[in-house]
Amino acid sequence: MSDVSMNHTTVVEFVLLGLADSRQWEITLFVFLGIAYLLILLGNISVISITLTNNLLQTPMYYFLRNFALLEITFTSTFLPSTLYSLLTERKTISLPGCFLQMLLFYCLGTCTLFYMAVMSLDRYVAICHPLHYPAVMNSRFCLQLILGCWALTFLLMLPPTIMTVQLPFCGPNVMNHFYCDASLLLQLSCTDTAFIEELMFIILILILPGTLIVTAVSYGCIIVTILLIPSSAGRRKAFSTCSAHLMVVMVFYSTCIYRYIRPAQRGGQDSDKVLSLFFSVLTQSVNPYIYSLRNRQVKQALKEKILKFSVFFSLKDNERKCT
Repeated sequence: MSDVSMNHTTVVEFVLLGLADSRQWEITLFVFLGIAYLLILLGNISVISITLTNNLLQTPMYYFLRNFALLEITFTSTFLPSTLYSLLTERKTISLPGCFLQMLLFYCLGTCTLFYMAVMSLDRYVAICHPLHYPAVMNSRFCLQLILGCWALTFLLMLPPTIMTVQLPFCGPNVMNHFYCDASLLLQLSCTDTAFIEELMFIILILILPGTLIVTAVSYGCIIVTILLIPSSAGRRKAFSTCSAHLMVVMVFYSTCIYRYIRPAQRGGQDSDKVLSLFFSVLTQSVNPYIYSLRNRQVKQALKEKILKFSVFFSLKDNERKCT
């Protein structure tokens, strides 16, 4: 604690209790989360590099997937490195500005992820249900407008409550039962009335979570109806395999997000909240590049070609070294 400053804030740092209360569990979680973060980085970097360098993957679908991969890397990097550092060193404090910055990035990037998932479901709906109109509808200009629209809506909805939360006075206590700076817990720690901000955040989350879920569910519903009309049973099985994997990720992501955030803020701070947060912020993010991209036939072929080129290149280099 420090002396009361001009904005009446006396807390200079927050204590994040983290994910475990024993050293053995901290080491176990460090290994688990470290592997998950590595999978997120490798998977998404692979998607970005392949879709950028392969001429056959310059279509709207891969444009969205490339942007989605970049968003996932940025989103998980807002909290996972600090969480891993905390598990390894047992340092559980975060500065006041660092906490506010983490909260802003986490909620803005997380909200943008929801919009991206809705946009990608719309893209798949047009591609599968209206294939003849797909090139005309999903042109490069419209794709860019959709991406910019996702970011514009994100900042329009999330910046006002975030700015109001940052301006709140915090006089203590300063302990949060979480592994990142959660907005609902920050509101509980403020030493002033936060009812208006809580109501505003609840309304915004009601608009974002069910709103994007409806768009995604309706799009996949139309896709499933179209798949059922495919005459070939092998074609139906292949399409359902891809679609069911997408739907499983969507269901886990939305169900945990909705249960975690669309409820009274007073219920925040439970151990179950941390488990739910792990599901939508780490588990789904680690499988997304493999579900959405790397299972795709064209992407797998491009990846094989890339690996083959690298192996030939290193083989030639090794032969040159031996000759010299």
